[in-house]
Amino acid sequence: MPKKLTAIIHKEDDIYVSLCPELDIASQGSTIEEAKDNLKEAVELFFECASEKEISDKFDYTEWQRLLWQQESVESLSVKAQKAWNSNEN
Repeated sequence: MPKKLTAIIHKEDDIYVSLCPELDIASQGSTIEEAKDNLKEAVELFFECASEKEISDKFDYTEWQRLLWQQESVESLSVKAQKAWNSNEN
């Protein structure tokens, strides 16, 4: 069964920073979508290059950490973040 990965996206100054906490991989972009796409590419590159041991080590989280990271999907975080930032800009 495939594992679910989380993307946390937040705005820092003029850029959006994206993080996959399960793998401790980060990226950025000038928009939420770009940050998400760049993170997806970084995660894909990790899986292409990492050894099986490194991959299994990254997934060695306790159950409470898994539950915390999997509370919301990438899409719902992006939508919520965009709404919040739009309301702060007005």
